[in-house]
Amino acid sequence: MNVTIKDVAKATGVSPSTVSRVIADNPRISIETKKRVRKAMKSLGYHPNVNARNLVGKSTKTIGVIMPSSADKALQNPFFPEILRGISSYIHDMQYSLFLSTGETEDEIFEEAQRMVYGSYVDGVILLYSRANDRLMHFLRDQEFPFVIVGKPYEYMNEITYVDNDNVAAGKEITEHLIQLGHEKIAYIGGSKELFVTSDRESGYESAMLAADLDAPANYRFHAEFLKSGGREAVEHLFSLDTPPTGLVISDDLISFGVLSMLEEFGFSVPDDVSLVSFNNVYLSEIIRPALTTVDVKIHTLGVQSAKALIEKTINKAEPAKRIMIPHTIVFRDSASERN
Repeated sequence: MNVTIKDVAKATGVSPSTVSRVIADNPRISIETKKRVRKAMKSLGYHPNVNARNLVGKSTKTIGVIMPSSADKALQNPFFPEILRGISSYIHDMQYSLFLSTGETEDEIFEEAQRMVYGSYVDGVILLYSRANDRLMHFLRDQEFPFVIVGKPYEYMNEITYVDNDNVAAGKEITEHLIQLGHEKIAYIGGSKELFVTSDRESGYESAMLAADLDAPANYRFHAEFLKSGGREAVEHLFSLDTPPTGLVISDDLISFGVLSMLEEFGFSVPDDVSLVSFNNVYLSEIIRPALTTVDVKIHTLGVQSAKALIEKTINKAEPAKRIMIPHTIVFRDSASERN
C-alpha cells in the first residue's frame, strides 16, 4: 500500500498542507518542522511525486544515469566522462535531459535511484556497470521501470536490454598479442571481481594462456580499484615475486597509468623490460609515454547505443529486450614489444 501525504501528516502531527509545503521547501515552514516531516517521510518510505501536478503519464524527457561508485570517484576515470559524452550527444538530439546519480555510498546510490523512480524524476535509467547480486538492478526490474545496462547482466540475460563488447574475445586477442611477441610470463591486473567486465576480460586472458600451454598462476592475478592507485599496488605485488612477469594484461587504461608510473619508480623500462597492454583506449592512452597498446571498446558508441535503447523502451514499454554488441579493435602503439 502506497504511503500518502495524509500518513506523513498523521505521523508528525501536522496538516497535509504543511507536509506539501515541506516538500516544496516553503521558506515559511520552520527548519525544525521540515526536519521532523522529512524524517517521517524517510521512515515511512514516502516518496513525493514531482510530476503530481502534471498530466498523468506525461514524460519527464529526462533519463537517469547510475555509475558503479560515487560520481567523484568514478569521474576520475576517463571512461565515464566519455561514455556520458556519448549518452549526452544522443539525448540532446532527442531533446532529453540527464539526471546523474551523485550518491557517495552504495546505500546512497540506491536511495537516490528510489527517489528517481518513486518521484518520477526520470523516464528510465542507464546503469553504467554490471555486478553480481545488484539490488538496484533487482529493484528496477521488480518495479518494471525502464532501464538499460552497459555491460552483461549476471541474471535475466534474456529479459534485460544491455549494451556491451565481447570482453572475453577482446581479452583473448590482446593476450595473444603478447604471446606472439614471445612473452610467456604474463600477468593479469583487473578491477573489482564483482564486475562482469573484469571477469570476462580475465576469462579471455586465461583462454589465451591455456591455448598457448602457458601457466597463469594465482599469484599472477591482481585485482584493484579502477583507479591509478590500483596500478601502483599491483606492481608492488607482481614485481616482488621470485619470477616477475615480462608481460602485463591490464583491464583498464587508468590502472595502466598507475602501473607505468610505478614501473618507472622500480627502474623498469616499458617496453624494453616489461610489455604492457590495456583496455578502453581513453584519450590519455595516446598521449602518455609510452603510448598504450590497448583495446578500443568504442566508449562513445556504448553511450550512444545505451541512450538510444533506453529512450526506445521509455516510448514503448513493450519494446523487447535487446543484446547490443559493440565491435572492438586493438590499437597498436608503443607499450609492447618483442621479448628479447
